[in-house]
Amino acid sequence: MKLQELASALLITHIHGDINTEITGIEADSRKIKQGDLFLCIPGLTADGHDYAPKALALGASALVTERVLDLPIPQLVVKDARYAMAALSAHFYGYPSKELKMIGITGTNGKTTSTYLLEKIIADQGFTTGLMGNIHIKIGDTYIENKATNTQEALELQRILRQMADSGTQYVIMEVSSHGLDMGRVKGIQFRSGIFTNLTQDHLDYHKTMDAYAAAKGLLFSRLGNGFSADADSRQYAILNADDEASHTFQKLTAAQVITYGIENECDVRASQIRMSANGTEFELKSFAGDARFHTKLVGKFNVYNALGAIAAALAEGFPLEAIRASLESIAFVDGRMEVVNEGQDYLVLVDYAHTPDGLEKALSTVREFAEGRVITVFGCGGDRDRTKRPIMGKVAARYSDFLYVTSDNPRTENPDAILADIEPGLKEVEYPVHQYVLQADRKKAIQKAIEEAGPKDVILIAGKGHETYQDIMGVKHDFDDRLVAKAAIRGRTQ
Repeated sequence: MKLQELASALLITHIHGDINTEITGIEADSRKIKQGDLFLCIPGLTADGHDYAPKALALGASALVTERVLDLPIPQLVVKDARYAMAALSAHFYGYPSKELKMIGITGTNGKTTSTYLLEKIIADQGFTTGLMGNIHIKIGDTYIENKATNTQEALELQRILRQMADSGTQYVIMEVSSHGLDMGRVKGIQFRSGIFTNLTQDHLDYHKTMDAYAAAKGLLFSRLGNGFSADADSRQYAILNADDEASHTFQKLTAAQVITYGIENECDVRASQIRMSANGTEFELKSFAGDARFHTKLVGKFNVYNALGAIAAALAEGFPLEAIRASLESIAFVDGRMEVVNEGQDYLVLVDYAHTPDGLEKALSTVREFAEGRVITVFGCGGDRDRTKRPIMGKVAARYSDFLYVTSDNPRTENPDAILADIEPGLKEVEYPVHQYVLQADRKKAIQKAIEEAGPKDVILIAGKGHETYQDIMGVKHDFDDRLVAKAAIRGRTQ
């Protein structure tokens, strides 16, 4: 592809140099440059891609995308915003793959991963070839790839993956869409068929600064949906909103798509009632615009009812039979690291969950409290280099629902683990949680081991924060660490 043709994806540009330069690939990482590649000079939070342009040139780059003309002997496409240009150029280079796919995006603070897996299972069971872009895995055809990104990938990588999916015969793609990805323009150039909103609670304020800015980022998914009112069912677009979350009122005003609401508390299009929960699963009565049914799922907790409702609403919008949707959901045993049971035959229950926000932790613990016959013992921490304001709040939440607490490290990253624990502890003191009912233990492995050593019959241990993760990030090094494996080893060690 010629540089001029690629540049046609952008309305306002200036090409400095030969417009007929041949472009054979696009990269934003100078270390990956190959002969003939276009190098995107992206200004970042800690580094500026413009500084790596000489290296890209030396490795064979044929042209650059820059925000200013650089004194280098290479054609340059000068743009106002290189990050947004990356989304447009990569979509154009890869032939706008999202137009060949039915894209369903899921955004919200909590529940994205579970909702993504539930909906993917429903659609796959209908005989469609599905792709999945989630926090745990990327699924292309029958191949699962571990997702090493902490949130939505950069636009270039997204378009590359979507092209692979389209070429492999994928029909539907279900994708987690983070607030970072929306705010930074990573999903510009992706045409979504539907958007699902799970909920909005405090998180990522280290980046967004305010809840209003956080909500505005989430709303971008729905504001970009096109007109949902079309005679052609395949051309319709849907905004699927949680009727019990106030942010949905704003998102409904933002979107031109058809709105489908779901919930428990308020009147809506897809509603659950008569909810019964236990350690073995959840039952609920569903009333919807497409009919009624009784659901018996193996997923634990009221919050998972919300996740199921969003998936059900999206599936009904696609025209799938309610009975088939019910059968698919009832066949799912668990989602990795989401209220996942660790069972080695012990007489107490151990659960591993990804809850890492105040709201997520409260939902997990309130669920556990409903069915726990013994004590509730919680192991949790807060991530380093992230929103510090939520740390004492999570301490208060944990104290409210737990009989004993082990406050420990999550992913401390570049912070001192003891300093993070010190930020959490004021939340415990604020609610006058007894000092003899909690332990500050920065070593997560020891905290899990101690919790299991102390558990009695019918107690419930919730190990929260990391869920599916198989590493612990300490000073930029990802050490092997899996809460589930640590818990299993501790249970076995206790019984020997």
